[in-house]
Amino acid sequence: MQINIIGSGYVGTTVGACLADLGHEVTTIDIDEEVVAAINTGESPIHEPGLDDLLAEHVGENLSATTSYDDLAEADVTFLAVQTPSQSDGSIDTGPLLSAAEMTGEALRDTTDRHLVVVKSTVTPPNVEELRNAVLDGAGSARDHVEMAANPEFQREGSAVEDFLDPQKIVFGTDSDWATDRLRAVYAPLVADSDANVVETDPETAMMVKYANNVFLASKISLINELGNVCKEFGIDAYEVADAIGMDDRIGERFLRSGVGWGGSCFPKDTAALIDTARESGYEPELLDAVVSVNDEQPSRMVELLTDHVDIEGQRVAVLGLSFKPGTGDIRNSRAIPVIERLDDLGAEVAAYDPVAVETMRERFPDVTYADSAADALRDAHGALVVTDWDEFATLDSEFDAMARPVVVDGRHVVSRRDGLTYEGLTW
Repeated sequence: MQINIIGSGYVGTTVGACLADLGHEVTTIDIDEEVVAAINTGESPIHEPGLDDLLAEHVGENLSATTSYDDLAEADVTFLAVQTPSQSDGSIDTGPLLSAAEMTGEALRDTTDRHLVVVKSTVTPPNVEELRNAVLDGAGSARDHVEMAANPEFQREGSAVEDFLDPQKIVFGTDSDWATDRLRAVYAPLVADSDANVVETDPETAMMVKYANNVFLASKISLINELGNVCKEFGIDAYEVADAIGMDDRIGERFLRSGVGWGGSCFPKDTAALIDTARESGYEPELLDAVVSVNDEQPSRMVELLTDHVDIEGQRVAVLGLSFKPGTGDIRNSRAIPVIERLDDLGAEVAAYDPVAVETMRERFPDVTYADSAADALRDAHGALVVTDWDEFATLDSEFDAMARPVVVDGRHVVSRRDGLTYEGLTW
């Protein structure tokens, strides 16, 4: 099939490359000429394991990028994968996505063939109708040939390619059998080679599945963090407790790693958007407010544990890990941001290290000292905070001996206790 992807961010680029890997002819469309040029040379605009290999294999064959909508109508399906960032009140900014939807519709004005526009971007259920109208109004007299569907993504940064090619579930939100059949055709090679569950529903419900999925997982993490904070007060290892309760199949062992909290582009944005939309509908989501509150407090608790051992004013403090999770360079809502802000408030001199995200964080905090390695960050430090669980941090040992004060607060349960090291686990 011929497929368009509007938007070349984390979702659009990985989805485009993966669909090309399934054998489709894929064209990605983006307004950023530099991003388009990078993709056409086989260079990924984002850091994502496995993506460079897919681009190298398919660019110039069945994958290309452009800034033009001119040939959009020649495809069978167009996916909208434009970002919907959070606004200050928690609602999502659908402006760029609505513009892309309208431009997509306008590019289909002269079509005489049926065309499916699929929303891959994450929008709340009440936004679906507005998007549908934007597409159909743009299509004008060709609106009877155009239909909109929803197909939310469930890809984690750091494993987005793997998650797409080996999914647990695929959700089709459609308004007709024809639209369902067309989405089935898009995913037929994937369904044939995987054990994925296929959920077929309407577009609004499909989007609610996406929000419910992410908010449930965010809530589970905040709950285990709350339990971990209580365990810490009792002198109990929260990880030992988590191992035991995870044996109960009603609870499950995944997402029970307590620590400094969740970040990234999905959990914070989707939780805030669902809270905002619920309030607009007249419902007060008290539990979801608590989920956010617990998460927001974890970085401060981490810094407080360090100050229990060291007066950090005017002292060098190492921050290990800047991306919101290992395997990605994304710092959006990284827990390192409030950690650095709190350290700065207390007058510490921050020395930060991350294997991927240094340059991105440098734009946010230009006055921080950025080290070339974890060892360099730790040298002469009067404390260290482990914020991201990169594998290399688990191998640190003698590097701590170069600290002026070997005090480590571990927010991810990756550093090993040893003699000569004052060690504090955040929730254990």
